[in-house]
Amino acid sequence: MEPLPKDCSKEQNAIAFELNNGMQIPFLGFATAGLYRHRASKHVFEAVKVGYRLIDCAYLYQNEGFVGNGLRDLLESNIVKREDLFITSKLWNTFHRPECVEKALCTTLKDLQLKYLDLYLMHWPMGYQEGGDLIPRDACGNVKFSDVDFVDTWQAMEKLVEGGVTKSIGLMNFNKRQIERILDICTIPPVVNQVECHPYLTQKKLKAYCKKQRILLICYCPLGSYAYPESQRESRVLDHEWVRRIAHNHGKTAAQILIRYQIQRGNVPIPMAATKAEIIRNIDVFDWCLDKEDMEKLDSMNQNKRFVCLVRDAGRHKYFPFWDEY
Repeated sequence: MEPLPKDCSKEQNAIAFELNNGMQIPFLGFATAGLYRHRASKHVFEAVKVGYRLIDCAYLYQNEGFVGNGLRDLLESNIVKREDLFITSKLWNTFHRPECVEKALCTTLKDLQLKYLDLYLMHWPMGYQEGGDLIPRDACGNVKFSDVDFVDTWQAMEKLVEGGVTKSIGLMNFNKRQIERILDICTIPPVVNQVECHPYLTQKKLKAYCKKQRILLICYCPLGSYAYPESQRESRVLDHEWVRRIAHNHGKTAAQILIRYQIQRGNVPIPMAATKAEIIRNIDVFDWCLDKEDMEKLDSMNQNKRFVCLVRDAGRHKYFPFWDEY
């Protein structure tokens, strides 16, 4: 991965951001969400071959065994060394009880065929009833919750760092108030908060707070949603007039513009890619810059609009994060 051009800000004139524990995390990641079976193995293999080093995984995606096959093939072929990769996974909601945390990570490590992770995230602050289905439901279809406090879950995750099975730990989908609760009790502070982030949801206030706490933002859905708009009056972020115009002016794709936007904001985007061509195009964001006017236009698109919300399933949970402003 090439350094960013010299005319960009000093913080980005490198190939990685520094985390609050001194580790380096690549500017850009490869998302494995939505990759099924052997497609996950193939796309991870191809992504690393063309230069991605950050691979974002999760137990929820139910494909870590196939991702692990891709990682195994890469390492056995000497295409990359393990220490050159930055592998992330996530603790799912049904494993929030402290006694379940280590077992959950061990399952992930076995599936990924790794001895350690570089980063392990708490996927959501809400716990679901332990055991059984990924999303346990009662007879009426309502999600069955666990009453575990995410603070207790975090303290169990700290032991994973002490045990050497992950080098760092972080949060995902946490609001400011919830992050404060973690910071009040932690001995190992979170290095990142992974959140949905794109021009329709810029997360400006949350980013400012996290930056003050030296917590990096990782952006999932940086391209918005691939799903169809809810109505004909709505448009995907990728189809917005300003995104398309900026892309035309730079001779780039809309996806490249949205990825570059996050990197220049000091965030780590982890876009999804459906094809090998998209995998290659999405990493072609390191030899050019968006100008100040481009960034201002993209910032002004904010609508506080989420594509990933979970209100129907988890809105009743006492730790549901999105009722707060940020």
